[in-house]
Amino acid sequence: MKKILLPFLVTSTLGLMACADTDESVSATNEMSTPSNFESVYNSIDAEQIRAPLKTLASDEFEGRLPTTVGEQKTLDFLTKEFKKAGLEPGNGDSFLQEVALMEITADPNMQLQIGENQFEYKKDMVASSKRERAEINLNESELVFVGYGVNAPEYDWNDYEGLDVEGKTVVILVNDPGFENPDSGKFQGTTMTYYGRWSYKYEEASRQGAAAALIVHETAPASYGWSVVANSWSGPQYGLVSKDGGASRVSVEGWLTLAAAKKVFSDAGLDFEKEKANAMQGPYSKPMDIKASITVKNAFEKSKSYNFIATLPGSALPDEHIIYTAHWDHLGKDETLEGDQIYNGAHDNATGTAATIVMANAFAQLNTAPKRSITFLIVTAEEQGLLGSKYYADNPVIPINKTVANINLDAMNVLGKTKDVAVVGMGKSQMEGYLEKAATRQGRHLTQEDRPEAGYYYRSDHFSFAKQGVPALYAEGGTEPFDEETATYRKRMNVIVTGCYHQVCDQYRENWDLSGIAQDTQMLFEVGYDVANANEWPAWNKESEFQRK
Repeated sequence: MKKILLPFLVTSTLGLMACADTDESVSATNEMSTPSNFESVYNSIDAEQIRAPLKTLASDEFEGRLPTTVGEQKTLDFLTKEFKKAGLEPGNGDSFLQEVALMEITADPNMQLQIGENQFEYKKDMVASSKRERAEINLNESELVFVGYGVNAPEYDWNDYEGLDVEGKTVVILVNDPGFENPDSGKFQGTTMTYYGRWSYKYEEASRQGAAAALIVHETAPASYGWSVVANSWSGPQYGLVSKDGGASRVSVEGWLTLAAAKKVFSDAGLDFEKEKANAMQGPYSKPMDIKASITVKNAFEKSKSYNFIATLPGSALPDEHIIYTAHWDHLGKDETLEGDQIYNGAHDNATGTAATIVMANAFAQLNTAPKRSITFLIVTAEEQGLLGSKYYADNPVIPINKTVANINLDAMNVLGKTKDVAVVGMGKSQMEGYLEKAATRQGRHLTQEDRPEAGYYYRSDHFSFAKQGVPALYAEGGTEPFDEETATYRKRMNVIVTGCYHQVCDQYRENWDLSGIAQDTQMLFEVGYDVANANEWPAWNKESEFQRK
């Protein structure tokens, strides 16, 4: 199978860019003077501006904003009305919409995985699925090979596949990356997960290596979630993009094993799981397991169409260069099997970010001098199904990637009131953080690393689709230090509700929400985008980042 280089492994840079440390990222001064009304526009961004569109988007009328439903059409109509009213232009020629072809694949749960003499049960011991658009996929007597963490990372001098031929074989892979459980080794980024630790990367790399199947060993701490999350998330309908090759470039079977099941497989192969894992932590590692796997996956699949929304404010001097703000408009729709409330309104996730883009678009349009570069708002579909809308856009960009200066993402914004700190998701990756620090300092705030960097949240929202293409992408949000005692009291009470309502029908708009934190972050990210749009140089990735410009 043809080997494909990941975009972030390509280290050449555009002439406008040079990799440097974050503290050098705002060295360039703006060629244009700040518009005379910048301060008044900045200060006009407030909680009440955000409340109105948030309340509308999260209303029952929008039925949970599930792609391909009436809720999608209502959402797109609302966005079109609001961005037109703000004075922005269609971002895709004469249209605000970009069609996204979706594929829903549902695996028959009546499957068993045979490894050696043992059969492993679906959801209890393992889950398995396939991205291939075929009614039946058969993995028959495929040899197992343990490939450690399944990482091929030249910048870390690490390749678990070096010298291996895994054509037609099933690779068994540890979750996370080699730094997580060996933080003092200096390998990768210690307990902070890199992209190489994500399950999605592991399946992609196994596919590039020509494997027939890939099985990831689940462990709660390095995965950052329990087995129930795997069993529930990887069963039932799975959404993807319609591919040109019908999924033929993917491994035929993608699956997970429980830790207990994995230990049983290793033992049957005459290996000690803990010893093999310890070996894999020390350096690139692989070992044939001398045991075979078989499974049949039966698929039902259905194609559908959804839409990304794109609107642009043309730049005054360099209109072909764009700063792209992203948010996702979609949520989970409704479940008519539920008693009582059936609508997943998705107020926090992500009517907040979508509402903030509307307010920010109005702010940019009110400047009496437009930024040098264009400001584009990309509000994507199917984020909840695996970042599909942003992935489709990144693979089929309306604005060429080499004209996309930077990406700023807004997702599940802060409804817990103002904070003294700003949490940077994926801290240390790019010069965008220099612009962020300037904007945060104006508000008397300081930057902090996100909670639980080991969970790899940088790779779980729409900005990641841009990062994979080499575009410096920023994701930052209100931190954990409340602005004052009153906010602390409110935050303690409301945080329980917000956390408990994640992806539940109770994620609803609340009149008692303190939206000052969203307004604070919207002002901050408005300033970041404005400064990047007017800077003399494009921002770059930091040298130690796993991403670089093509």
